[in-house]
Amino acid sequence: MSTLRFHAIKESLAYKPVVINEKERRSDLFGKHVFNQNAMRQYLTKDAFLGVENAIKYGKKIDRKIADQVASSMKDWALSKGATHYTHWFQPLTGSTAEKHDAFFETIGNGLAIEKFEGGQLVQQEPDASSFPNGGIRNTFEARGYTAWDPTSPAFIYETTLCIPTIFVAYTGEALDYKTPLLRALHAVDDAATAVCKYFDKNVKKVTSSLGWEQEYFLIDKMLAASRPDITLTGRTLLGHSSAKGQQLDDHYFGSIPSRALNFMRELETECMLLGIPVKTRHNEVAPNQFELAPIFEEANLAVDHNSLLMDIMGRVASRHNFKVLLHEKPFAGVNGSGKHNNWSLSTDTGINLLAPGKTPMSNLQFLTFFINTIKAVHKHEALLRAAIASASNDHRLGANEAPPAIISVFIGEQLTKVLEELEGVTKGKLSPQEKTELKLNVVGKIPDVFLDNTDRNRTSPFAFTGNKFEFRAVGSLANCGNPMTVLNTIVAKQLKDFKLEVDELIDKKDLKKDEAVFNVLREYIKSTKAILFEGNGYGEAWEKEAKKRGLSNNKTTPEALKAKISKESIALFEEMNVMSKIETEARYEIEIEAYIMHIQIESRVLGDIARNHIVPTAVKYQNILIENVKGLKAIFDKKFSSVSKEQISLIEDISNHIEGINSNVTKMIEARKNANNISDVEQKAHAYCNHVKSLFDDIRYHCDKLELLVDDEIWPLTKYRELLFTR
Repeated sequence: MSTLRFHAIKESLAYKPVVINEKERRSDLFGKHVFNQNAMRQYLTKDAFLGVENAIKYGKKIDRKIADQVASSMKDWALSKGATHYTHWFQPLTGSTAEKHDAFFETIGNGLAIEKFEGGQLVQQEPDASSFPNGGIRNTFEARGYTAWDPTSPAFIYETTLCIPTIFVAYTGEALDYKTPLLRALHAVDDAATAVCKYFDKNVKKVTSSLGWEQEYFLIDKMLAASRPDITLTGRTLLGHSSAKGQQLDDHYFGSIPSRALNFMRELETECMLLGIPVKTRHNEVAPNQFELAPIFEEANLAVDHNSLLMDIMGRVASRHNFKVLLHEKPFAGVNGSGKHNNWSLSTDTGINLLAPGKTPMSNLQFLTFFINTIKAVHKHEALLRAAIASASNDHRLGANEAPPAIISVFIGEQLTKVLEELEGVTKGKLSPQEKTELKLNVVGKIPDVFLDNTDRNRTSPFAFTGNKFEFRAVGSLANCGNPMTVLNTIVAKQLKDFKLEVDELIDKKDLKKDEAVFNVLREYIKSTKAILFEGNGYGEAWEKEAKKRGLSNNKTTPEALKAKISKESIALFEEMNVMSKIETEARYEIEIEAYIMHIQIESRVLGDIARNHIVPTAVKYQNILIENVKGLKAIFDKKFSSVSKEQISLIEDISNHIEGINSNVTKMIEARKNANNISDVEQKAHAYCNHVKSLFDDIRYHCDKLELLVDDEIWPLTKYRELLFTR
């Protein structure tokens, strides 16, 4: 066994788990480190409190005087909690969070100092915009960018630092983060949905988008992970033969949580409680050492912030328990990867979930309106929705018989399918009195109050209705939820806006009653969106053929998928809904396609290094041992040599073939990478990396994994799957 692997396993087995003893109730801990309503009521003046409340509820601007009061009170609260620094906490287009800490401490002369924090420091700061991904919006010498306070997401204290959630924009005003477009999309869906709600309830003044994410992840022993260069540098294993035992017995899923993992979860959940992240569910997932955490639903912007914060907290807490968290969508071949299902809905300020069936015909008509319009939006923009979850890491998971396919479809269940079929069958145009009665009594009125258990679940569906919400199941575990949530809310906002125009036109020009106009428009939507509805097995080849017939896209790779982001239709959509300008949309495409290239480039370099500098030398070393053995056999057996050495020689030949296979394919990969790097067009370059560089990964891995089975375990340099997945 290699020295590194030996010590990694030895230290892993010697580790004594940290035992967490919870002494306080979760409800008492919740939000203790958050400058929430309770804290604001204690520390803010009445004017300051109302100013922040109006900004949160109605988007009103906070003037400088109020900002000074808020900053002073926020500082006093933070100091009382032991904070020493503050930071604008934002989400640049790197996929992680960013922060620059400044101390409250300031000198005032004569050897004296104070803690100081003013409105200007709260509201706006200037991080370097040129050092973050910007898609050509900023030149390297144009460094100025701004972070600006988002009062709708409360400040919090993490590890003695007051963190203030902010947007991040360029000096010229373009968004350079995930939060800014999301806030614009949420505003757009609020406006559009509120206008439609007034058909049913004039008292509705605001509609809020909600999100409940489900975070899947792997927990790997930290020392074992550190012994693998591929995990360290790419977040996944680039090679490694499957363990004899994997997930085939289904014994890990929902099983008893291992004690060490449970202690990690308990500390993680305590941290989450203090930071106001309402985590609710924990359990073992399908693959060994894979787990899931899920919170209670929250307003979408806050939920996105909380998920981004959680991913950071997970890594820090895991390290204290001698774990490494793997958030990559596919860290291990042969076992399930990880996703982050995004459960999405809309609710009114009157307390109604717009995607939950009601108790009256009118409330059910409202439900059908938002339900059918969402389906219509997904049908019209399915390629854009696929682009929203595209990444180099998620490409490994989508369609791998463990996650939804790259084809976007909608699952609604048998009962709702029948409801839509009945609604479609009513005569077009003005409804007769009999038809109105039939509709209200037999179609709309009969929808049950609760849908949670009256239809089966379809785990192969990327976008499924699950009772009172839609579940976007194709989002990757490593993703920032802001990207898919921006697209989803934007397309639904656009669709609701178009729907209202059509209904109003029927009311004005066709002299139809409101209900009749709504029914007529919804009926046409039902007819035109059948192609997106699919109840069957999304993994089968038959669905690929059927989806093609239906005109649905099947963009299996990120370079293919991302093109939808910069189509004329997508650019026009984002501009019309005031979510992103053409410059911002094109910049994001550039950033994401370049990120794809860099991820594949890094993986190819790491794979080449491991294959040639770790695997091949080990194989040669073992081959030399076998050669010496054959020489010894020849000296002993002489005339009988050929019969007794047959297996050994065959083994030497096999090793030689695999060594040759590794070296030749690594050489091809290096040449393909050089050729790709010489391509100036970023789109062509991405396709070159996808089709000519990445395509060689499996060939190299095949030969490396075969050698793992042939070479003596005692000298194999890399920690094996059986050790990574079953060491607890």
